[in-house]
Order: sequence, then structure tokens, then C-alpha cells
Amino acid sequence: MWIHVRTMDGKRSEQIDGISKLTKIEDIREIVEDKFGVIQKAQRLFFRGKQLENGYKLFDYDVCLNDIIQLVERKPILAEVPENSSEKTGQTLSDTDSGIESIDPNLKANNSNKINDLVDAQDTDTGAWFEAKIKTIQQKKASAIDSSNKENTEINDMTILYCVQFDDYEDEERQLEINQIRPRARKLLEWNDINIEDKVMVNYNMDKHNQRGFWYDGIVLQKKIRRNKSKELVVRLLLGPGKELEPCTIVFVEEIFVIEKPGFESGPVLPDVKRKTEKEPDCGHCNDNPRRKCKECGCNVCGEKKDFDKTLLCDECNLPFHTFCLDPPLDSLPEEDDWFCPLCRHDNSKIIEAGERLKENKKKSKMKSSTSETQRDWGKGMACVGRSKICTIVPSNHVGPIPGVPVGTLWKFRVQVSEAGVHRPHVSGIHGKESEGAFSIVLAGGYEDDEDNGDEFTYTGSGGRDLSGNKRTAEQSCDQVLTKSNMAIARTCHVKVDAKNGAESSDWKKSRPIRVVRNYKGAKHSEYAPEEGNRYDGLYKVVKYWPDKGKSGFIVWRYLFRRDDPEPSPWTKSGKKRSKTLGITMQYPDGYLENQAQKNANEDSSTKRKRSDVESPKKSSKKAKIMSYQIDGNIKKLIMKDIKNKLLWEEGLQSAKDGQQKFFEKLQDLFACVCCQDLVFQPITTTCNHNMCKGCLQRSFKAEVYSCPVCRFELGSGYSLDVNDGLREILVHLLPGYENGR
Repeated sequence: MWIHVRTMDGKRSEQIDGISKLTKIEDIREIVEDKFGVIQKAQRLFFRGKQLENGYKLFDYDVCLNDIIQLVERKPILAEVPENSSEKTGQTLSDTDSGIESIDPNLKANNSNKINDLVDAQDTDTGAWFEAKIKTIQQKKASAIDSSNKENTEINDMTILYCVQFDDYEDEERQLEINQIRPRARKLLEWNDINIEDKVMVNYNMDKHNQRGFWYDGIVLQKKIRRNKSKELVVRLLLGPGKELEPCTIVFVEEIFVIEKPGFESGPVLPDVKRKTEKEPDCGHCNDNPRRKCKECGCNVCGEKKDFDKTLLCDECNLPFHTFCLDPPLDSLPEEDDWFCPLCRHDNSKIIEAGERLKENKKKSKMKSSTSETQRDWGKGMACVGRSKICTIVPSNHVGPIPGVPVGTLWKFRVQVSEAGVHRPHVSGIHGKESEGAFSIVLAGGYEDDEDNGDEFTYTGSGGRDLSGNKRTAEQSCDQVLTKSNMAIARTCHVKVDAKNGAESSDWKKSRPIRVVRNYKGAKHSEYAPEEGNRYDGLYKVVKYWPDKGKSGFIVWRYLFRRDDPEPSPWTKSGKKRSKTLGITMQYPDGYLENQAQKNANEDSSTKRKRSDVESPKKSSKKAKIMSYQIDGNIKKLIMKDIKNKLLWEEGLQSAKDGQQKFFEKLQDLFACVCCQDLVFQPITTTCNHNMCKGCLQRSFKAEVYSCPVCRFELGSGYSLDVNDGLREILVHLLPGYENGR
């Protein structure tokens, strides 16, 4: 099989081929090192929120075909002290390796800064200045930095590095250069002393402009005094070399600091000019109102702010819960250190704590792959994969054709048929329920009693076989009964159900249609089966069903199906012509052909012949002309009325030239909800011309987020959630039945 490894920023992705589910994590790390150039010690691999550890296999983490593993490169830690180092030396591992030497604590660097000085230190990522204290001073030879210099001349200049500790983040220390620190700001500026083009230090919040944020350097652009005598300052923020932001309105004009220049003796900061840290309410929902019920700072179930001695905090979401409000309630506080609420509680077998091994759940521990000592390297093929996509445009119990899937569509594997929604089960040949009827079947030549004549065939029901031992098929060993999936097919026939003798419909065209897929394995009993893969052959209806003694000597239930589909059969002349004009070709899973090409390239052609089922599809010398998809005139009129989505429809209508399948794929892509990633249901077109489900937007408003989920355009709490009826009607006409599954 194959998987993908992608960097966390998404800028680079590589495919890893020729592996199996029993491949060890150590082997994956070696491949990642070759492809990405990241050494194994610096690799952090994540899959579905879990970090992959050495000593395990892909199977242990449920990594399947085409899954994506994320790669994070662990950055080296500065000044990391080795275990055998002595505190008296004052040197670190990075000091020795990079030419850093400690400076005498009593020695000043550049006659301006010394140890324990109070300074402002700049964060290189945000450009903000934070209050800090110098812990140590180190010097580094410039030759160590400029080792790439082509000249062999020795550089004796020294670079000074300051290790500072931040006041508000005592656990964090950082090494900075001289241009990244300065004496701590100590002098406030009065309003009248502020002049245009002055460089000052101001407080600004990038997200919420009216609230307190970080401290930045800024150039004064404008001074404003409003009618209510409130004052504002417009500045250009300096975020670092070549990084500026303007215009920024400063509301805390009483807290404008003078930027101190290096060269004076730093001392303690006076209390009256200490930077203000205005206390915000602990809870932004109720503003710490003790009388107001709040499910954020009070009990998440009842909202009451009482009985704190009987309140538990979830270690995952950090929300409080009363012990007597839980379901079931707790009589006393739990003894364990970690406690999780019902929504955050996970299967402990899937949680890897620090220093612990990966636990196996009960299901996996009983599987033969975990208990057997066989050396078989299984999991390389398609037999063990799961669905990577789910058909959401119609419900699972949809009757009739799937929108966008024409007759004659070909898939290489059964799992793709399931992903397209044509036949949902991976293995079972009948999709249906005893109470609802059948929706689709697959002809795979599993029963010797089947007879296939193309537009009419006899189908044998399921059951009567002993499949114990995880077998896919077996010989008939007992009589079949008209229950479960057998009854599901019988219910589609337009006649009263007779579970004893069967029945025949007097008007078979009134029977409910069933989608039929033919598999290449049926070629041993039928000339109408495809040469490879799986093919959708249209809608059939049950004419009659009856019990009969099969070739095995046991009773089997047989069904007579007859084709009733307006589209021509794919094996007829007109059907082949239509498939050619629609551009129907074999569909492969993502990455399959690339994987097979790589595998074939690695095989020795002199000893191994290439199998025909792994070869890429042959390109015909004459390119077939693809028939464009003709949209009904009434639907075109509705599209013209949907002015808000004019640009989207123009893009969608252009894809209709590439055929029906491309048009429906584009339709699902253009009108997918950004929240649920499904086709929009009860679509709302916002003022900023973005579409999303009404239910998704309601949940966003309930969480007091009143902005567009796509572009963050502010909609406001009073925004009317009116459904775009025009778009909804178009989708109902193009995708009949998609609303029934939501």
C-alpha cells in the first residue's frame, strides 16, 4: 500500500510506496529522512492526534491506505545543558559547539548592559517588546558565525549574546543579540508632549483593538480628540526589520512610553510608571456576575455557581461539573488525579501517556494479526483498506440512480463503488434492510445457480453457507430462508410478500428499482461481466422470486431481475458509444497508478512479468470527443435568478463542457459548506456571498460568533438567517433525494 507524509505547514508532501501495515515506525523514519532531509532524532510524526513512537507498526495506529501522516521538525534547543556538565563552568553544550564563551558576571558588555539589568526584550516572531531581566551574558566569535566566508582571514570580533528571562513568563529564557534588547521603558509621555513623527512605545491588541495587548514601537501619524473629549493616537507599528503595520488606532493614550536609549545605568522601575495590566474578567460570558447562571465558570450542566467543594474540572476542556449533575451522578470525588467529562472521555487504550507503551484494545488483541507468529507481511494490497470518502449528496437508503454517476461507470475496486454511493457495503453483495427493502446488488459470480442474460438475469439470495473462520465464501451447507437481505429484495417486488412459496408481479414495472453493479469475477458465469473492476449497469426490477433446489442440493431463493433504465446498456453499441462520448474510463484510487508505476520500476523485468491489472490504462491514439452535459432549461432559468452566486454558477457551467461527471464533482466542490464539509443543506448565502448550512451558522451564532466562517466578515448578532430558496431548489432538481438524508 502507500501513504502520504506532509509537513505541518502543508508546503511539502511526499508519497511513500511499497509499505504494509506491518511496517515499523523506525523504517518510516528512515524513508522520511531520505525524502525530506530531516534526521530521525528531529522527526515528530503525528497521525490523528497521536504521536508515532518507535517500537510500533502502522497497524498499531490504524494507518490505512492513502492516509496522511504529518511531519513536524523538532528544532534544537538553545543552551541545552548536558548531563555531565558542571554548574561552575557556566558553559553549555551549545557554547562548546558554536564557539560561545561565558563572560565574567562582573564584566559589562559595551559598557551598557550587565547581569540582572531590567530591560525590554523583543520577540522576533511578533515584534513586540516584553519586560525581562538579563540572566547571563556570553560572547561568540564572529568567525564561528562567518565560517562560510571564502576568505581565510581570521575575524577576531566578538558577538555578545544575552540570555534573558521574561517577567511574565518565568519559565522561558531566550538568547538575544544587542539590537534585540534595550533599557526598560520608565518615562510616560503627556498628551501635549507627543509630536507627529515621534517614535514611542504603545500598547496595541491585534485582534481586539479596544482591549489591552502587547507593547510595540510606533511612529505617531495623527492625534485625534473626539467630541466626547476622548483621545486617540494613530501610529505606524514597527514589527521588526522591514515589517510595518498602519494605520493603528491606540486607545490607551495615557500609557505612551518614551523609548530609552542604551548607555545609561538601569535601575529599578518606579511604581508610578509601571506598565498597567488592567484585570479583565475571568469569564467573558458573564463578566464574573455572581447572580447570573453561566455554563463556562459555573456548572456546565446547571450553570449554578455554588457547591464548589463538589465541583470537578475536566482535564481536557477545563469546564466545571457538579458531581450530582453528572449522568450517572457521583457520590464522592474520584480518587484518580485525571478526570474527564462525558464529552471528553476517550478509550484509554488509545491514549499514550508519557513513559507508557501503546495499549491494545480488546478487539485488536484478539485479531490473528496480533496473536499469530506468522511472518506474512500482510496489508500491502487493497483488501484491508477502508473508505477514504463518503457519499453525502444522497442518503444511504436512496432509491434510484446516484446523481452524477452515469451507466457504464467503471471502478477498479469495490471500496470505490462504496465511496461513490452506488453500493455501500464493502463485501456484501446485497445492500438493504428487511424492513425497508433493497437498494443495490452486486453480481460477482459467487453462486453457481446464477444465470445472466444481460438485460435479464436470475439472482441467488444470500445465506445457507458456513462462513466461520473469517471466510469470504464457502459451499452451500443448509437451506436459505426468506429473511434479512433476502426479504429486502422480495419487498421491492410489486406483489404481496409470500415467505413460503414466493410470488410473481403482474406488473413488474411498478416494482421498486434496484441499482445493479457487475464485478469482473462474474465473468466465469456471464459474458456481460466487465473484463476488470466493477461496472454500474443501471436500474433493474424484480419480476418474481421463488424457492428452488440449487445445484448443491439445498433450497435457495432465486430472483428474476429485468432491466428498466432509460440509459442504454453498457455492452450494447449505443451504450459503448455513449460511454465514449461521456469520457468514461476506469477510475483508480488516488495515488494508485503512481504506486504501481513505482513498483513496476523496481521489479526486475527479466525475472518478473508485469501483471496486466497493474498497468496504466492505454491511451488511444485518437482522443475521444467528450459530450458536454446538457442542463435542463428550467434549471438554467433558476440559475439565472440566483444572482448572489452568479460567479460560482459561471464557473460551474463551464465544467459542464467536460461531461456530466465533471459537472457534478465541480458542483459539490463549489457549494460545499466550510463547516461540515458536505454539500450545503438549507443554504444561506451571506452578505459576503459565501454559502453554508443554516444549521452550521446557527451553531456558530449560539457560540456567540457572529462572523462569516469563510472570510470572518462581521454579520452581527441580529443577522437574519434566511434560506436561499433559489439555490435550494436548484440543488433539489439536480440532486434528487439529497435533502432526505439530512
